[in-house]
Amino acid sequence: MDAINTKTTSYLLKRFVPYFKKYRGVLLLDLFCATLTTLCDLVLPMMVRLITGRAASGGAGLTLQLVGGVAAVYLTLRIIDMIANYYMANVGHVMGARIETDMRRDLFNHLQDLSYSFYNNTKIGQLMSRITTDLFDVTEFSHHCPEEYFIAMIKLVVSFAILCTVNVPLTLIIFILIPLMVGFSTRYNHRMRTAFKESRNKLGEINAHVEDSLLGIRVVKSFANEDMERDKFAADNLGFLDIKKRQYRYMAAFQGTTRIFDGIMYVVVVSVGALFILQGRITAADYIAYLLYVVMLLAAVRRIVEFTEQFQRGMTGIERFVEVMDEPVEITDQPGALEMGAVKGEIRFEQVSFRYNDGNEDILTDVNLHIRQGDNVALVGPSGAGKTTLCNLIPRFYDVTHGAILIDGIDIREVTARSLRGNIGMVQQDVYLFSGSIRDNIEYGKPGATDAEIAAAAQLAGACEFIDALPDGYHTFVGERGVKLSGGQKQRISIARVFLKNPPILILDEATSSLDNESERLVQDSLETLTRGRTTLTIAHRLSTIRNAQTILVLSENGIEESGDHPTLLAKGGLYARLYNLSTDGGTDMLVEA
Repeated sequence: MDAINTKTTSYLLKRFVPYFKKYRGVLLLDLFCATLTTLCDLVLPMMVRLITGRAASGGAGLTLQLVGGVAAVYLTLRIIDMIANYYMANVGHVMGARIETDMRRDLFNHLQDLSYSFYNNTKIGQLMSRITTDLFDVTEFSHHCPEEYFIAMIKLVVSFAILCTVNVPLTLIIFILIPLMVGFSTRYNHRMRTAFKESRNKLGEINAHVEDSLLGIRVVKSFANEDMERDKFAADNLGFLDIKKRQYRYMAAFQGTTRIFDGIMYVVVVSVGALFILQGRITAADYIAYLLYVVMLLAAVRRIVEFTEQFQRGMTGIERFVEVMDEPVEITDQPGALEMGAVKGEIRFEQVSFRYNDGNEDILTDVNLHIRQGDNVALVGPSGAGKTTLCNLIPRFYDVTHGAILIDGIDIREVTARSLRGNIGMVQQDVYLFSGSIRDNIEYGKPGATDAEIAAAAQLAGACEFIDALPDGYHTFVGERGVKLSGGQKQRISIARVFLKNPPILILDEATSSLDNESERLVQDSLETLTRGRTTLTIAHRLSTIRNAQTILVLSENGIEESGDHPTLLAKGGLYARLYNLSTDGGTDMLVEA
């Protein structure tokens, strides 16, 4: 996704233009106002030509009435210009800001729909850069792009028509030079675009590194690696500077090319125009008007040239926006997908195989499994056996490669993902708390829950005692990722969140593995309360915590190698017995990683 290869401008504009649809009335009025402001520029040389021509003919036709009339007309045009320009600067810019807002909304919504696979391979800092800084330039681009090119088109067409009435040969010379200037200038466009793209990518990398370093600041300090982090940041920062240097070098060459053509066009107009005056082919009044039109024309061209940098910035932002929007949504609802009603909790795996999109081997192969309603099933086995993967298939975080998973006899692909996940609760080892209060984090399990419901959930999770002891109780701010709370406290809040959700199916992914003994005991008590009456799958880290499970599934690279309760599996003397005997050697409890 971060490749430097740029998409074509036509493709990007095709993707961007539909955002104008909601605001086409504003856009059309903005372009009408642009026409009015351009009118003032176009009329002035004709007024000067009229007055100069009358003066050159002896002054007989140059009266105070004529001068006053011209001044009145031009003043009226300037008042119209002021009103039109106010609309363009105010409402036009707001239109650009609204388009930026719409794009940011669509980008965030699309990010919410993307699957685990996308986030496994993407840096969050890069995404933050795309959803914030990359779209900042879209406001100016949305407003100025149609406006600037529309004004330039009017000035070119009208100027050409008017100048042809003055002197056709001179006009043709001038308008032959303009395409040459554009041709020489555009050779730098692609280089500028590439440099802008590299700049945005590097800025995303800096954001990703800063986020990684600051979120891991406790690890950094514990290893006294502040200097290493500074060196890494300095390398990124200097790399960004090198890209900016190249970017400005291309931009300087681009501007230099246009300036030399500016000079050539002025020389042509002044010298050839003077020669035509000597030959009597144009009058002095025509010559002055011609110069004013050329000055205006070159100003329009120069404005487009200066806008090119903003254009390339805007196109780069649009390109990085489109790159994310083009990422396919892997998990989608089928047409006519059903809403899951009251779920009992029976789960079946039928010939289920799974491999990751970028993988060459199956993680799970032909898994057949039947979990009855209300069963408590534990999953154990060595690292990489597929325990977490198996559980992640149930809420459709990934789709099976082959086979089917059924809940209450219904293929989970035939129901909406939202209603499916609404019936599944997950308690994970790595607890994520959002920045906010304890109440906010518990309420996340059931948005709009009352204070009484939240307190009841906290009571069931064994969290109310420590919450009540806090100065601000449920309104205590938990800090970034819950940094102000202990591991056990965070875990109990996450359990309260699931209690509030009250799902019929529960997945416990090493929920106590990172806790100390005292916290583990408290959380384990809460989990035992939570699992009552629910179909539960527990990924076991410590084998001692799942001895009371009704069914223990032992996964290995060969699939489900053993199945049974604790005494049965011990009696078999197989893989589970070996793992358990190792875990109890010396009175310690083995940590079987997921």
